[in-house]
Amino acid sequence: MRVVCFICARGGSKGLNNKNINEICGKPLIAWSIQQAKNSELIDEIVVSTDCDNIASVARDNGAEVYFMRPDYLSNDESGKWQVWQHAITEYRIITGNDMDIFLDLDCTSPLRNVSDIDNAINLYRSSDVDVVFSICEAKKNPYFNMVEYKNNILQLSKKLDSRIVRRQDAPKVYEHAASIYVISPDFLVKGKGLLDGNAIGYEMPNERCIDIDSNFDYKLVEFLMNSEELGDV
Repeated sequence: MRVVCFICARGGSKGLNNKNINEICGKPLIAWSIQQAKNSELIDEIVVSTDCDNIASVARDNGAEVYFMRPDYLSNDESGKWQVWQHAITEYRIITGNDMDIFLDLDCTSPLRNVSDIDNAINLYRSSDVDVVFSICEAKKNPYFNMVEYKNNILQLSKKLDSRIVRRQDAPKVYEHAASIYVISPDFLVKGKGLLDGNAIGYEMPNERCIDIDSNFDYKLVEFLMNSEELGDV
């Protein structure tokens, strides 16, 4: 099965200026995801979708293809990732004349995944009759136990059961959507309207490999973990 990896990286960022090409542990942030994809024996090609010439240049220098530039209407804070993916696969097919069996997206702001995570997610998709496999991790807060919301101006648990939960361990297990790895059926991507509109399952990763860089604090935390011997190779 032919796997094409897409890495989507726009130039603008409110939380951390130029974050996608800022250096972290000696190389640009996007370079970590490109290198991980290159180290996977399951990936046939790596393509970057960006609106920024500087990001495009860094991507090419690190071994990725940049066949097209992303239009402005898909490069602002309101742009949905699904529409960015649809644009990427359409442009790729038109420009290269090639196709794929698997559309893989690696979020470049989540560099703590490792190559085995990528390969395991791809293999889970291959062995399952689903439209999507995406990375998840166990949620730090649980809506059945310690997440609350206002209902009629009074705070209540977000989700209630017939019996009261007194320990977090007794609550139903819930997961966070970890923005790191997405393995998607190309047909579903083109025809669908959103990630959870099809049959989706999760590839569970440990929380420490699911940190998404969106602020200077996240940047420093990820850099610390990258330098930690306990984390291992990413």
